[in-house]
Amino acid sequence: MSDRPQTPLLALRGISKSFFGVRVLDGVDLDVAPGEVHAVVGENGAGKSTLMKIISGGHAPDGGVIEFAGLPRVFGGPREAQRAGIGIIHQEFNLLPERTVAENVFLGHEPRRRGLVDRRRMLSRTRELLATIGETALPADAVVGRLGVAQQQVVEIAKALALDARLLIMDEPTAALADHEVELLYGLVRRLQQQGIGLLYVSHRLTEVFDLSDRITVLKDGRRVRTMPTAEATAEDLVRQMVGRELSSYYPDRAAPEDVGAVRLTVRGGGNRKLRDIDLDLRAGEVLGVGGLQGSGRSALARALFGVEPFTTGLVTIDGKPARLRSPRAATRAGVAYVTEDRKGEGIVGRQSVLDNALLASRAVLPLRSGRAARTVRVRELLATVEVRAAGDHQEIRFLSGGNQQKVVLARWLALDPLILLFDEPTRGIDVGAKSAIHDLVRRLARSGAAVLMISSELPELLGMSDRMLVMRDGRIAGELSAGATEEDVVALAVGTVRGAAA
Repeated sequence: MSDRPQTPLLALRGISKSFFGVRVLDGVDLDVAPGEVHAVVGENGAGKSTLMKIISGGHAPDGGVIEFAGLPRVFGGPREAQRAGIGIIHQEFNLLPERTVAENVFLGHEPRRRGLVDRRRMLSRTRELLATIGETALPADAVVGRLGVAQQQVVEIAKALALDARLLIMDEPTAALADHEVELLYGLVRRLQQQGIGLLYVSHRLTEVFDLSDRITVLKDGRRVRTMPTAEATAEDLVRQMVGRELSSYYPDRAAPEDVGAVRLTVRGGGNRKLRDIDLDLRAGEVLGVGGLQGSGRSALARALFGVEPFTTGLVTIDGKPARLRSPRAATRAGVAYVTEDRKGEGIVGRQSVLDNALLASRAVLPLRSGRAARTVRVRELLATVEVRAAGDHQEIRFLSGGNQQKVVLARWLALDPLILLFDEPTRGIDVGAKSAIHDLVRRLARSGAAVLMISSELPELLGMSDRMLVMRDGRIAGELSAGATEEDVVALAVGTVRGAAA
């Protein structure tokens, strides 16, 4: 962490903003020092995105003062903010996939020689920029579309640095990153700090906030609730200030022993090219958590049970009867539902309506002419039950928040009355309040008799939601843990330092 100097790089005083008469920011104060990571947290709708757009020139404030590098500023647009030294790294990158790293970094301000683009200088300068942030292994002439997500994020940061950015806004920077890529981002953030660049870090992941930031500002309903040194904050503080209740009440009560029913799903000796010797039982009424490191087989287990990459060895039974889960259609007909970890890529069709997205599974497995009107009525009832917030069910789903998109996916599967629900990272990229709503829905489903298998890389969520836990390592189940287990117990099994009870 940095030793924060007293003179701020950015200072906001009394920033206010309204849209169509609705106040979305109300007198917000915020400052960032050179070399400081200042985290901004809050639920969806708290005003984070609007505040970041004001800082980066996307919106003009209705009231208040912006000072940058000691001077009052009024940005007429993003380009003016960029020229002043403010860069923003969005969740969805603004890159041209068919162009090279260097061409993207200098897009719109290419170095020229005698009126022509000086490609040699552009490549050299790109290599220099990448070296300053410790990314010498990334070729400046690589085609961006062939890079991984983490490398594309590096390109976005290099783009900002090419414009001499002194302040970087990072909006949910790990939302699309795998676990091992998150560690790379940590190192990158620290190298930017060492160069004196100020960072505004917007994230729903409290672990990252505590790992990286020097100070934290909490926004709620468009107002600044509190700004505090990270060293003085706790997760309980942040949750209480963001959502108005204690962390101890954040997760619903676990199932009582009498609420857990008979074994609904059994796997014996399950295996495929990613999994080996999988033995598990999943009971009606319980939430069985699955943890492990990235690549341990967590997601592969869910995909096998849903027939995406089916088991090629072993036996699967549902309610005591053999089940051939050879395809998603077969799994769905057998009563299995799957909420994927890749919500945007596999879970929703962004340009279709809320209603059409909620009807996808029903249309896929039920006869087209069988009870179409009744099916639509049922889905609309479920959308209301799970409390989807939208302008209407004909609104395109891409305009909904992550939490509401996830509720639509859940309503889709509930329309089929599934026996077994597979959740893979059900709250990834969702704000704290919406996470709590998803947790409540998952527990309600278990209480109604469904058997729930829930995969999560967030240990507090895994421990808070699970009645039992399986921990995976190298494509196998490394062990089983009871509800009273600790984070240390999970990590020890995941990395192989101890042996747990056989699952």
